[in-house]
Amino acid sequence: MINKVNLFISPSKVIFGNGTANMVGQEAAQFKAKKALIVTDKGVVKADLLASVQDSLKAQKIDFDIFDKVEAEPPARNIDDGAKLAVSIGADIVIGVGGGSSLDVAKGISIMTKHKGKVLDYAGRDTVPGSGLPKILLPTTAGTGSEVTRVIVFIDEVEKLKKSVYSQFVLADVAIVDPLLTLSMPPKVTADTGIDAMIHAIEAYASLNVTPFSEITAIEAIRLVAENLPAAYAKAENIEARANMSLAATLAGLALNSAGAAAIHGLSNILGIKYKMSHGRANAVLLPYVIDYNKIGDLNRYATIAQVVGIDTEGLSPYEAAEELVAYLFNLLEILNIPARLSDYGATEADIPALVAGGMKLARLFVPNPRNMTEEDVRNIYTSAL
Repeated sequence: MINKVNLFISPSKVIFGNGTANMVGQEAAQFKAKKALIVTDKGVVKADLLASVQDSLKAQKIDFDIFDKVEAEPPARNIDDGAKLAVSIGADIVIGVGGGSSLDVAKGISIMTKHKGKVLDYAGRDTVPGSGLPKILLPTTAGTGSEVTRVIVFIDEVEKLKKSVYSQFVLADVAIVDPLLTLSMPPKVTADTGIDAMIHAIEAYASLNVTPFSEITAIEAIRLVAENLPAAYAKAENIEARANMSLAATLAGLALNSAGAAAIHGLSNILGIKYKMSHGRANAVLLPYVIDYNKIGDLNRYATIAQVVGIDTEGLSPYEAAEELVAYLFNLLEILNIPARLSDYGATEADIPALVAGGMKLARLFVPNPRNMTEEDVRNIYTSAL
């Protein structure tokens, strides 16, 4: 790692702690904001999670409108529609409140208020020409890490493909991580988002692009998820477990910023679109199968992960420890009631060619993977997961 350039990429400010959502107003005031657009979804509104944000803005005499039309796995039009609203009301700051979808849409709206065209025009890496409106992001889930990442993910409904914008200009100006906002997550969402954080951290830690920064943040995120996700899943109001999961998700997002995603993300893309699975669930189903495939690519790192999640590796070879990690991951999915077979989500053997074709569209994510992956390897992974 010392023989290459290592980057640490993060928002300008990250605020973490119970009750910190009530700091939104004073943070927005730092940007001399007069009119905010709150970007969220109807579920967040129904759960009454905006109250502290709204009260905080009112206390600073900052007017606001709400865009609550964010869809799960958002289509690109959510961003373009929200940007039109932001321009029409004269918004001078964007505040995202919600899960990864809402935060990604908020980041996209911020950019598209200042740049021409549609967000699809900027899909790719470093294509955004400049900054957008200031943005403050508050996650209500503990998994995606979108509050600290430099990526926006959305669906191209014409090509039926997830696309991304990677840019320093989509980083939050302020990320406010208030674990109290996650208390209303139902068990399924807790499981899906929590395992997503674990996957971000594992992929970042085992990536060929690993940096000293991603290594430190990733391994701590893995430990926190292993120790706290079952408890958060079992009892929603376990504030300590919720706080640790919120921290884990943020750390995993920071790790992903530096090291990037790999094969699990590449192969799960098509699952989310084809079977209407959440991002976290699609990743989760493939997790043990891809790690089983990857393990010989870096046995020592996977053995370290095994030790960190609590497996007794004394007397085991690195290979044996990595094998135990795969078994642990299958067991974790069972604990979280996440079926680990694609057939449980409607997949059949006849779907394999389409899945392979979809997976290969993101073969660029195989590059940092610790083991090379051919089309035949992809087919075998999907078939094993069926």
